[in-house]
Amino acid sequence: MPDTPEEVSPPRRGQIVQHVYDILKDDILNLIMAPGSPIDEVQLSERMGTSRTPVREALVRLAAEGLVVTLPTRSTMVTPIDFLNLKSFFDAITLMYRVTTRNAAEMHRESDLVVIREYQARYAAAVDNQDAIAMIAINREFHAAIAEAGRNSYYTSLFCRLLDDGRRLLRLYYLSFDDKLPREFVTEHEEMIAAIEARDIELCDRLGASHAEQIIRVIQKLLIDQRPGQISL
Repeated sequence: MPDTPEEVSPPRRGQIVQHVYDILKDDILNLIMAPGSPIDEVQLSERMGTSRTPVREALVRLAAEGLVVTLPTRSTMVTPIDFLNLKSFFDAITLMYRVTTRNAAEMHRESDLVVIREYQARYAAAVDNQDAIAMIAINREFHAAIAEAGRNSYYTSLFCRLLDDGRRLLRLYYLSFDDKLPREFVTEHEEMIAAIEARDIELCDRLGASHAEQIIRVIQKLLIDQRPGQISL
């Protein structure tokens, strides 16, 4: 008898939810879905070719990450960027770059450096490929790994929250370079790793501060040159 073709199993519900989540997250971080814009579950389900249930489950995950917010009316929108409180955000994230890098210099183990270097290699590849979404995701994990190496769970938790809150600002930063990030910014990561390995606490402090400040400087210039309402968000 001729061989019968194998039946292709339909995607499982979890796979569908993951697929919807990945697409929506990329659209939000890429600023395709503008901050503050309403989310229409019916339109999304039609676009994704699925029922509304996976869309809702994906939105719950995105809400937990702070990328969407549910209003009292039970409608959902993309979380706005809080431009009015950017100074407080910049102050906090600069401090955490400094503190976590200093702590990593003092407290790291060799196994921590292995993890940090792995993220750095992936980040460099994303920069070479001009893959902004990968750059954002891996940059977050790179700095989270440095925080973990400092062995202060409170600092790690706060820093990860700030890194998550700043992902769309980081997207603006990459957009200012048309996603062609200068290699010097990859080199900054390498310098941080070397200073951590050398346990040079004061150098780590300076590198953490300068790393944050140059990102903040570019974003501030972008916001001055173009008012938030004029930026393609």
